[in-house]
Amino acid sequence: MTDRKVDGDQLARMFQQGAAVLSKNVKKVDALNVFPVPDGDTGTNMNLTITSGVKEVETADKNHAGKVAKAFSKGLLMGARGNSGVILSQLFRGFSKALEKKEILTSSDLDEALQEGVNTAYKAVMKPVEGTILTVAKEAAGSAEKQEGIDQNPVEWMKTVLKNAEQSLEKTPDLLPVLKEVGVVDSGGQGLVYIYEGMLQALLGKVSDKEEKEVPSLENLVKVEHHQNAQSHLSTEDIEYGYCTEVMVQFEQEKTARHPFDENAFKQELSHWGDSLLVVSDEDLIKIHIHAEYPGEVLSKAQKYGSLIHVKIENMREQHQALLSEQPEEKRQEEVKETQKTPSAYGFVTVSAGAGIEALFKGLGADEVVAGGQTMNPSTEDILNAVKSVQADTIFILPNNGNIVMAAEQAAEVSGEHVRVIPTKSIPQGLSAMFAFNEEVSPEENEEAMKLARKQVKTGQVTYAVRDTMMGSLEIKKGDFMGLAEKDIVSSGAEKENVTMDLLKKLVDKDTEIVTLIRGEDGSESVDAAVTAYLEEAFPEVEIEIHEGGQPLYSYIIAVE
Repeated sequence: MTDRKVDGDQLARMFQQGAAVLSKNVKKVDALNVFPVPDGDTGTNMNLTITSGVKEVETADKNHAGKVAKAFSKGLLMGARGNSGVILSQLFRGFSKALEKKEILTSSDLDEALQEGVNTAYKAVMKPVEGTILTVAKEAAGSAEKQEGIDQNPVEWMKTVLKNAEQSLEKTPDLLPVLKEVGVVDSGGQGLVYIYEGMLQALLGKVSDKEEKEVPSLENLVKVEHHQNAQSHLSTEDIEYGYCTEVMVQFEQEKTARHPFDENAFKQELSHWGDSLLVVSDEDLIKIHIHAEYPGEVLSKAQKYGSLIHVKIENMREQHQALLSEQPEEKRQEEVKETQKTPSAYGFVTVSAGAGIEALFKGLGADEVVAGGQTMNPSTEDILNAVKSVQADTIFILPNNGNIVMAAEQAAEVSGEHVRVIPTKSIPQGLSAMFAFNEEVSPEENEEAMKLARKQVKTGQVTYAVRDTMMGSLEIKKGDFMGLAEKDIVSSGAEKENVTMDLLKKLVDKDTEIVTLIRGEDGSESVDAAVTAYLEEAFPEVEIEIHEGGQPLYSYIIAVE
């Protein structure tokens, strides 16, 4: 960096240090989440998103700032998880677009790019809410104009950006009443402040003081032949488990207290989801390598023990096709003919956690079920890979979680006009939408019918509290069970059966025709029996269905129609 300009190498360092500072503070950002439900927390999602961006920067041309920004944007776009991750990717998407032709950057260039990022992010959100990461980004932008000289040293510009972001963050509780009620600032805004803090450190010549904890390396165990040579003797369609998945997990005491870690038992659990499994651990970390068809399921199970601090997922089918491209043309054409299929009129990609729920969606016609949900939000790339594997003229994506809708829409945008998102925000909404599908009508008619169907089902969920809090007049203690009606916590207590019954009574009324109970890993026959007895007595005309969903963290998911 010269006194007044930033080159590509320095911009790369800004992104890398921004990611490093956020990574150090993931737990602090996660702790700011208002709702006490176990979910894909903001800090975790932003960290995984920006890590994907930094990985892409590693291969960029460091002699051109615009190319560095473009690489960072591409990585963020594909790695985006959760609403916070998607918004972060959109902020730097606009940022990158403004810089794509610039080799060296001034403060003015950077400031205009930051503003363009804000514009892009606001356009991407259907109903922008002030008091969030959007507000912090907006009020941090335009910092050069607020300084005396627009061609000022980038260090002074970045100091002003950070100062404005911090001041905006402090005001977020005044804009969002729920933040003030709980007594916290916005979690996404705080994550962005940490990123800006790291970017300033890079301009000042500081590097991360984060100590990397050592864990036994898998690299010496996983040989190149393991990924390439053995596969060269297969047809691509013969690869049963398509994703080479590596995960590093840092133990968290709160989680291991609830789910004590046993390496042998964990290996046995993961063995059902793939092959080529390797697990190594010490007192601080677990490192996992597995070939899995549903990598999100592996991530979800790993997250029970701590924070995901490294995720690497590679599509081995694509790798195999690349290997085939090195073979003689005649043999390659034979492989292509073997794998070609006639496209269907319609295809479906859905998101869910739990083998039972996956089976329900597959039974209704889903082609691909991406493992994930509230506890582990799949990335844009996860959804995109699923879409690519479906051969159909029109493909519908059902995200089945409010925090996955934006990532699904981003995947659809990258895929093309033949991919449409039905913005389902729960498993019951997704199942209801699938029931409404009619293969005899047009894509437009199906889209309208499925969107309408999702609104005609009420969703209830039973989970546990991960922290003490107050929601209105409801006092919630850590470890208590909670009943959620749509987004609202309506009951809580120490007894799962009582909480489930309280929730049910708030959902079911005289207009109810069907109640579907989807039992999770922590469900119980006593709760099933209590619910059945209550409904048979109070609402004898209501049809009752009970399914084994197998979903983690949520004892019950209830659909009321």
